[in-house]
Amino acid sequence: MNKFLLILLTLLPMRALGGTFSVRNAAICYDKQEVMQVKRAITDLRTDIERVTNCRPALSTKGMRGQQIIVGTYGKSPLIQKLIKQGVIKEADLKGKWESYVLAVTNEQEPRLVIAGSDTRGTIYGIYDISERMGVSPWYWWADVPVKQNPDAKIDIQNDYYTSGEPSVKYRGIFINDEDWGLKPWATNNFEKNLGDIGPRTYAKVCELLLRLKANMLAPAMHSCTGAFYSHPESKVVCDSFGIIITTSHCEPLLLNNAAKSEWDSKRDGEWNYKTNRETIWKKWDDRLSEAAQYENIYTVAMRGVHDEGIRGNLPMSERVPLIEQVIKEQRELLEKHCVSRVARDIPQIFVPYKETMDIYENGLKVPDDITLVWVDDNYGYMKRVASPEEQKRSGRSGIYYHLSYLGAPHDYLWLNTTPPVLMYEELRKAYDNGADRYWLLNVGDIKPMELGMQTFFDMAWNINAFNFEKVYSHQAEFLARTFGSVGCDVAAYQNILDDYYRLAWSRKPEFMGFEYQWDDKAHTGLKPTEFSFKYYDEAQRRLAEYQRISDEAERISSEFRIENLEFAPAFFELLQFPVQGAYQMNRKFLMAQLNQELAAEGRYAEANWAARQMELAYDSINALNLRYNKLLNGKWDGMMALSTSFTPTCQFYQKPEVKRFEGAGEKAVLLTPLRGQSTKDCKVIDLQNCQNASDGTHIVHGLGYDGKVVQFGDPSKESEDGALEDIYYWFNCPNCDSVDVIVYTVPFWPLYKGKQNRVVVSVDDSPVQVFENKFKEYDRTWKDQVMRNGAVCRLRFAIDKNRSDHLLRLAGAPGQMIQRVIIDWGGLHPSYIGPTI
Repeated sequence: MNKFLLILLTLLPMRALGGTFSVRNAAICYDKQEVMQVKRAITDLRTDIERVTNCRPALSTKGMRGQQIIVGTYGKSPLIQKLIKQGVIKEADLKGKWESYVLAVTNEQEPRLVIAGSDTRGTIYGIYDISERMGVSPWYWWADVPVKQNPDAKIDIQNDYYTSGEPSVKYRGIFINDEDWGLKPWATNNFEKNLGDIGPRTYAKVCELLLRLKANMLAPAMHSCTGAFYSHPESKVVCDSFGIIITTSHCEPLLLNNAAKSEWDSKRDGEWNYKTNRETIWKKWDDRLSEAAQYENIYTVAMRGVHDEGIRGNLPMSERVPLIEQVIKEQRELLEKHCVSRVARDIPQIFVPYKETMDIYENGLKVPDDITLVWVDDNYGYMKRVASPEEQKRSGRSGIYYHLSYLGAPHDYLWLNTTPPVLMYEELRKAYDNGADRYWLLNVGDIKPMELGMQTFFDMAWNINAFNFEKVYSHQAEFLARTFGSVGCDVAAYQNILDDYYRLAWSRKPEFMGFEYQWDDKAHTGLKPTEFSFKYYDEAQRRLAEYQRISDEAERISSEFRIENLEFAPAFFELLQFPVQGAYQMNRKFLMAQLNQELAAEGRYAEANWAARQMELAYDSINALNLRYNKLLNGKWDGMMALSTSFTPTCQFYQKPEVKRFEGAGEKAVLLTPLRGQSTKDCKVIDLQNCQNASDGTHIVHGLGYDGKVVQFGDPSKESEDGALEDIYYWFNCPNCDSVDVIVYTVPFWPLYKGKQNRVVVSVDDSPVQVFENKFKEYDRTWKDQVMRNGAVCRLRFAIDKNRSDHLLRLAGAPGQMIQRVIIDWGGLHPSYIGPTI
């Protein structure tokens, strides 16, 4: 470090006093020994300060008098060591810590803001924390959140000193996947025209976003439409310059992307079969590691088939297990060969038991103790299992691979972010409490429009203990309110929109409204009428009205932005307006087509023609929304809302459903206003919040379920010592009945791990209890139906005393089980999708 700077620090006593620091005219001082990743982040800080204050700060490694921002990394910066000795920074907050940082303000003689990191990324996170406190959103580029100019911008540090602590999860990142319909066409034809692919320029923007979100790893795009990550050598250099770790998906062992012809071509390389083609595969891995091992990576071990296929060779399980054990052993030998002066147990590795590899693992595969087991959701937001008590003892711990976007059976959902934050928290917290604190990877599709889900995910990954059900429920509304300030609406108004947006998509995602299954048998493929009923309970009418309400509210807020703060309008459109209005129009398209068919069957031709035109208008509105997105900000995102028409299963929901038109019949509008107080004769929906009594561990969770709330029976990770079940009681009235059916809708969780159950117990009055055990297998018809409608249902019949009008319903469940709806039916329930309202 420059001697002048050390002398200056010695002459100026520095105790942490003040707490407020004005960034305008402050110089940024750092040691020249800092690594390039920190220096690059410092230039971002400089740019951010200029964005906010319109004043470009000086950079110095020699020391300056006056107002200063001092940046340094523990163990690398003599400047930070000096500040520790002076008592400005507590060494215990940095020494031996992973990715932690300290912010301190001193106001003696000359004001100073100190950013000190425990390691490289700790320093970088501290830098971006200051940027965000100044008003630069992590989403300033990816969601076009404007930076408000403020020449008097100040950094307020409560009690003069802030320490971040270590992140809850060690490795936190995204997987760019199924990029064919967004990121790839956008990069190829717009952002990286010269390259014609997703490459270093795109990855630079991705890496910056990740660091601003306090993430640290990236699984690059790997579909065959995209050039393999390592086929553009600059990409890995760019990611390293940001300090981002490269990880890979479950089907890319040792950083090799066999979906790319440049990396694996069966005509050139033979079959991807380790039993019959070991030398070729081994050589590919050896070459890749010789190229990439010098960088920071997390290595996927074992192997699957090509891309997302099962392991090749049609081997019996008795041969698959030892073969994969051999693969892992030889992969680890390669890692030790290329990672200099390291042994395998010190090299970050993951094993992902995804699809068929879960079966191999559960049939006795021995995975070395230091390898992290990455548990997966079922592609629809439900964790298939978490670590057992024995697995929690592993030194490699465990992790999570979770989806906000998916391409595959029974149906893709690539278009909109509709995974409720409360579901994400429930499943990730459950995994975390059972040892998944090492690695969290989020499948984000094209990144856009998954912004809100990504924000929630990374905030939880950084500090899971800052969340509970109440806080995660309001997290995204509070984020929007912070992002847009007082213009448009307040937290409550954003929450109101998000509540209905997630609730309506919970019962059926917009992508699923064609009621078809993809990659299925003939009876289940092809667009079909929905199961929402226009005839009973105003079910379809209510759905349309509720979607229209939030769509209109989003339009109202957007209008206010265009009048008062025009620069915020694009960000609002991207983050909230487009998803809400797109979801409405997709529902309108399919429901109007269904109404057309029903009216035509009744001979109401003029009304059928009106419904057909409404379908056309909805279809046109979807195209208009996509066009508006692509042309936003002079075409910045042109190509992001693209859809390849060549992939029929994925595109069906985008097509026009069949309608009937009757020439000469004219048009007559249909009144679709839902009627209040519609008859629910001889059936009743239980109000889950209005219970008679409940055990201590039973509670209501908002933000999930067909009605926006569920009952949860205790903590999924905790069981009572005596095995007693948590329960809840409700009174219901049913005069002159000798039997009732109790219809229970549960949230379709998987058992926690082998040996656990998905049990719900039901009884009425003093009748014997009946048990519903939700048993299914991945890809069977039961599972497919459940993930498409986010619910499992059982119908249980109970004999009751007809001389009593009031009856007591008891519900109980295994720890963590959730009930989202209960209907009592004594002969009056009509067919519909989810039934009457409360």
